[in-house]
Amino acid sequence: MTTSAQTNGDATPPISDRYRWTALSNTTLGVFMAALDASIVLISLPAIFRGIRLDPLQPSNVSYLLWMIMGYLVVTAVLVVTFGRLGDIYGRVRMYNAGFAVFTVASILLSITPFTGGSGADWLIGFRVLQGVGGALLMANSTAILTDAFPPERRGSAMGINMIAGIAGSFVGLVAGGLLADVNWRLVFWVNVPFGVFGTVWAYAKLRELGHRRPARLDWWGNLTFGLGLVLVLVGITYGIQPYGGHSMGWTSPKVLAELLGGAALLVVFVLVERRVAEPMFNLRLFRIRAFVAGNVASLLASIGRGGLQFMLIIWLQGIWLPLHGYSFVDTPLWAGIYMLPLTAGFLVAGPVAGWLSDRYGARPFATGGMLIAATSFGLLMLLPANFAFPIFAALLLLNGIGVGLFAAPNTTAIMNAAPADERGAASGMRATFQNSGMVLSIGLFFSLMIVGLAARLPATLGAGLRTNGVPAASAARIAHLPPVGTLFAAFLGYNPIQKLLGPKLLSHLSSAQVQRLTGRSFFPHLISGPFEHGLQIAFTAAIVMCLVAAGCSALRGGRYVQDDEVGAFGAPLRDDGDVGDEAPMAEEWIPA
Repeated sequence: MTTSAQTNGDATPPISDRYRWTALSNTTLGVFMAALDASIVLISLPAIFRGIRLDPLQPSNVSYLLWMIMGYLVVTAVLVVTFGRLGDIYGRVRMYNAGFAVFTVASILLSITPFTGGSGADWLIGFRVLQGVGGALLMANSTAILTDAFPPERRGSAMGINMIAGIAGSFVGLVAGGLLADVNWRLVFWVNVPFGVFGTVWAYAKLRELGHRRPARLDWWGNLTFGLGLVLVLVGITYGIQPYGGHSMGWTSPKVLAELLGGAALLVVFVLVERRVAEPMFNLRLFRIRAFVAGNVASLLASIGRGGLQFMLIIWLQGIWLPLHGYSFVDTPLWAGIYMLPLTAGFLVAGPVAGWLSDRYGARPFATGGMLIAATSFGLLMLLPANFAFPIFAALLLLNGIGVGLFAAPNTTAIMNAAPADERGAASGMRATFQNSGMVLSIGLFFSLMIVGLAARLPATLGAGLRTNGVPAASAARIAHLPPVGTLFAAFLGYNPIQKLLGPKLLSHLSSAQVQRLTGRSFFPHLISGPFEHGLQIAFTAAIVMCLVAAGCSALRGGRYVQDDEVGAFGAPLRDDGDVGDEAPMAEEWIPA
């Protein structure tokens, strides 16, 4: 197997430490930017929709809201495997550099949105999708570039810096979005441009192809069945949390069921196609490597838990805690990001340290221990009242961040170490697919669990509270039985939920004292605290189970296991570099002699 340099008849150039740190710095910037952009828009959605003069909570506009939230995530989840495979064929650096350029162009186009209303929303969604294409190119190839550049004994440290930058970016985006949106919503997109231009020029000037490239024909059927199948599943999940008919959610909608079942069927077809084509998009034999399978399953579960935590904390802080402590609803998105900084601090402390230690002792103890710590933090968060003491809350967020930080870099390093050199692009893409799909799944899962919890208790509580404060019984009953998803979205976006539920017409028939009481900072938080705690118990119990299963997968991955960099084919000699536990072989026919 040859490198790109070898293909041209030249000797493979030596890899200097200076180049390694250039590759690490550039890919860290790329991953941070892509992750930051996934969350910076979440926190800025109220300002964005005000800027284009569109109410996202109107029933006719909810699809705009959902696709502003989900479009970027769906595109990155679907395309990373294809782009990783293209990196194996045409060069990972080439694909990565293109990603920086596409991401930057899309950011410019988003920041100059010329339209308002539905047309403005369509423009934003369309170029968010293009931005997701750039993000997918970056995420699919950055990890493979690092694996090519760093030797096995130093990959954990490099991954620690790179992975934690990505995870931290998703939470830094919450603060940055709140600050920038207060000035001008277009700054949310402009902020990417200088970094994108700099990163693009830097990448084209300094990065070079080091990885094994294997010329091959594109697997069109594999790409089509995988992409369309995953799109249908993720779109089905997106619409599953919307009300349907008389139901609080749309999981029984024929359209949602058709999307979910049709997507699952296409993914089954994808597996059959990949088993039969000569040059598959993704070599399914990678799933016969225990370390690869265990790491990816653990990554999927950890990503679901992390995404669920992010969304639940935003609703908890914005809908209950911050208003009770004197913050207006419109200011809660910014302050929610600030009060979640202990979580980011935990990532930043634990991630690089865990990566460095995993170079010496293997991934298993840190990835397994990290998930156990995360599960413990979820359990302790369940014990807090809705109106908690912040020092305790901050300590538990820090604990959760440390747990995820311990897990992320060692787990990613173990996945990439297990992949043959000429399959690293596809392996990196599959790893990113599991991780990004986990974020989309977390929205569907945790919103659904929260809605189930709220639907059981909120109607009676809300109806009684509205009647007590002068709302006519018929109107109170109607509002109380509206799907809870509207209330969740209002709290999530920083709107006053009661003001949105009652509307100006009904509020005009109440006395000023009643209006002030109903729309004040304490009525809704006190009203929802009990039902929210019930929903939170359900959601965090699911998160604990996922973390424990992820810990089990990590424990079963075996010891540190590294594919030989010099040989890219399956069946090549593998080496067990660690003294940590048992070896993690492939299937029996590939166990090293």
